Amino acid sequence: MTLSLSDFDAVTFDVYGTLIDWEPAIIGFLRDWADRNSISPRAQDLLMAFDLARAEIQKERPAHLYPDVLRRCFDRISSAFGVAVDSREREAFAATPHQWPAYPDSHAGLKALQAQARVGALSNIDNASLESSCRALGFRFDVIVTAERVGAYKPDMPHFEAGIADLAAIGIPRERILHVGQSLRADITPANRLGLKCAWINRPGRLLGLSGDGAAEAKPDLTVSSLQELVTAITANGRAVA
Repeated sequence: MTLSLSDFDAVTFDVYGTLIDWEPAIIGFLRDWADRNSISPRAQDLLMAFDLARAEIQKERPAHLYPDVLRRCFDRISSAFGVAVDSREREAFAATPHQWPAYPDSHAGLKALQAQARVGALSNIDNASLESSCRALGFRFDVIVTAERVGAYKPDMPHFEAGIADLAAIGIPRERILHVGQSLRADITPANRLGLKCAWINRPGRLLGLSGDGAAEAKPDLTVSSLQELVTAITANGRAVA
């Protein structure tokens, strides 16, 4: 399907995995932890242990703030690999979102889109961590919905419902919203269920959110491999962002 930015008044984004390149940082932290504990799992096994733990913990209600999600993930990963939990490493892991970097194309792509539409963030994160990520992106979103704000994690619907309501309050109906994400499970499938047009940024070599409940059902309206490619594809003049 061809999508055009002229058909939308708002573009909402998943942040982590889509705009913030978190996987190498997570793998790097867990590899260092594994080395210190004299175990040698594959990088993919460490990442998938994190993904499984994260998905399960984010279903728990009342919802945990994201640093506590990371603490609980660290506990489960330690148990899965037979390692005693180190409280200092646990706290260090909980603080890692403040160091996760942006993808090189994120700032320019977001600014290009914001020149023509409202740009929102629908993120499975806490407010303080997202603020650090906004600094890394060098960007301010027009609408922000966090897990801390709505007390739930995608793929649950409160993120989307709050974002749709925020945009409706400024005169933008849901049919004029494009949702963009890297996670099939947390973003594309729920967008499909809500009837939102959606684009999947399938970042090369990235795996989080591509499996698990609902991922196999995902049907993006457009698939690209970068934000730069998305902007080029949906911008009428077809020029890539610099």
